[in-house]
Amino acid sequence: MTKLPTLVNVSLIGNKHIQRGTPCEDASISKTSNGVSVVCVADGAGGAKYTHARFGAKCAVETVADLLCKHFDAFYFENRESVSRSLLVTAIHSNMADLLVEHELDGLERLSCTLLFVAVKGDLVLAGHIGDGLICRVSSHGISPLTLPQNGENASSTYFVTFPNAQEYLRFFRTTTDDTHAYVLMTDGVEDMVFDSSSQLVRPVVARIAELASEGRSTAEEKLTNILQEFVVGAGQNTDDASVGIVYLNDTQSPEISSLPDSKAKLERDFNDTIKSVQMEMLPTVKHAQEILTSIRCKNEAESDKVDSNKEQTDSSSASDHSEDSEIPKKISKPDEETVEQDVKDSHPVEETKVQKVVPLWAFLLVACGFIAMAVAWILTLL
Repeated sequence: MTKLPTLVNVSLIGNKHIQRGTPCEDASISKTSNGVSVVCVADGAGGAKYTHARFGAKCAVETVADLLCKHFDAFYFENRESVSRSLLVTAIHSNMADLLVEHELDGLERLSCTLLFVAVKGDLVLAGHIGDGLICRVSSHGISPLTLPQNGENASSTYFVTFPNAQEYLRFFRTTTDDTHAYVLMTDGVEDMVFDSSSQLVRPVVARIAELASEGRSTAEEKLTNILQEFVVGAGQNTDDASVGIVYLNDTQSPEISSLPDSKAKLERDFNDTIKSVQMEMLPTVKHAQEILTSIRCKNEAESDKVDSNKEQTDSSSASDHSEDSEIPKKISKPDEETVEQDVKDSHPVEETKVQKVVPLWAFLLVACGFIAMAVAWILTLL
């Protein structure tokens, strides 16, 4: 039987919030249940309009940890990734709705936060990430980012799980633990210190952080707290909150940390190569394809109309034949009463004449004699 991973999570308040007298807006959690081990971290949005972001962060990590421990298989074996992403976001928004009532808030925006999580069951792994921050994979060969920071138009903007269309930005991964030693999750307060976005390099210190978990959870969290306090939170007067989560796979091979690179060549990026430029390049081809599809659709509709017309003619002919030979079956839809009456009149004009009332001669004479007899009797009474 596979040994359960060692889970570690720590969240510390940054000097920026200490100086402002505001609470820590990060949240983290680790949980093991039903053979599933989950670590989640979240960073509550900073800014005046995100008044209760710390509550949103706490709600997000707790919701995801509970949901994945209970329904890991459902999410892992669901092939429609869009369904899984939508369910996760819906679960978070639903639980946040209670916070809106509790704190008398005017919308989910007040609870805005990022979210990162890794869940492991046996050899199976689920991971998700929306917003900035970083998830790293440590293997026997080194360190690599599993997910990258997700920033908006500038480095200070990002995406939150509270967005109405958050599922479109939630990156969702299904993989296995093969050749994996540990997963390390971190909010942007730590990411800024250990990740070089210009070269996509994760610094070796992340592997050292992961190795703390080999000493057990309580010892690891104590040492991790000291490291973050000294080198991250204590690195300046305006440092952000810092959260780290570790999923440490016991009895797996760690990398040779001393041999890991501490620098990497800067990426040569073409800033003119954007999705918008791809869209513009594809536009003529797309328009041409739309013309072809429209032509095919019109042709299919015309053929369908022709088939329907032929069917109506066939049905009409069949109805006429049926009036002459009752043994030929006919399939018709049930018409309304008015149509039936009109059809009867149009189809059977002779029968309508036959049903007109004609008084026989003998009946007329009988009635006339009756009247004469009554008149004679009346005259006799007068005499």
